[in-house]
Amino acid sequence: MNKKNKGKMNRTLEVQEKEISSLENSFLHPGKKGDIKNKIGLGSYVDFLDDIKDNSVDLLFLDPPYNLSKNFNGFEFKKSSVEEYTEYLDEILENINPKLSNNSTIYICGDWKTSISIFNSASKIFHVRNRITWEREKGRGAKSNWKNCSEDIWFCTKSNDYTFNVDEVKQRRNVIAPYRNQDGTTRDWSETKEGNFRDSFPSNLWKDITIPFWSMPENTIHPTQKSEKLVAKLILASTNKNDFVFDPFLGSGTTNVVAKKLNRNFFGTEINKEYCLYAQKRLELAESAKDIQGYHDGVFWDRNTLSAQKKNN
Repeated sequence: MNKKNKGKMNRTLEVQEKEISSLENSFLHPGKKGDIKNKIGLGSYVDFLDDIKDNSVDLLFLDPPYNLSKNFNGFEFKKSSVEEYTEYLDEILENINPKLSNNSTIYICGDWKTSISIFNSASKIFHVRNRITWEREKGRGAKSNWKNCSEDIWFCTKSNDYTFNVDEVKQRRNVIAPYRNQDGTTRDWSETKEGNFRDSFPSNLWKDITIPFWSMPENTIHPTQKSEKLVAKLILASTNKNDFVFDPFLGSGTTNVVAKKLNRNFFGTEINKEYCLYAQKRLELAESAKDIQGYHDGVFWDRNTLSAQKKNN
């Protein structure tokens, strides 16, 4: 399954032909059912709904195709009207809602075009609490418009009783202009050999996310892959150890992989067999490689922070 020759510094994950049979044997599909705990399901999420217990999902990470025409490795998604896309989301949320626990959290990904549909759909059955906007540093420039370099994640809960571990998702930032008290002591920041840092509470504007690319070992062939760091923030904030995370549009497996690294239970479904193979290989690699780029010492480091880079080498 190697698409082309790679450069020496290219760490993009590959699946070898000799690995396919073993990897394929590990995930479930409609003709091969079993215990879904910590598994990948090859097929539509609808094919596996009966296998998910009602009131069992603690976190739903929903990253469906955005409302644009795109080819996902042979599976085409066609752009539709705002109304039609809202109905598409309505059906997904209505189908999955019975599986969510009363104190569950729901994160729904989208872009500026789909956000209106996400809000309209989610607000019908959930408490919409916030909208996270994160910066995509990739993207083409535009001569007649503003460059589109952000995406949204809508934060929703099923009830007013939900998990939010704010201390688990603090961000370590460089202090550019360190302020001291009159006696010379530092104020809400720490002085270290590697620089001056402050651990800040998380906001809904994220500028520290790096899109997976060729020099990162988490990178795959998936065209819209979310980074492990992004998903880790959501899982740490909104679940506790051994909680159950469900991703019905798994792609190349980031949600399952991060859940495993953070000691959560998980299940993800994906209709594309090749993406499932990548997801399963990443799960197996996570047995020994528990690190998440940009997350160290219990905090999330700013993008391109020197200390974080050193820890990744």
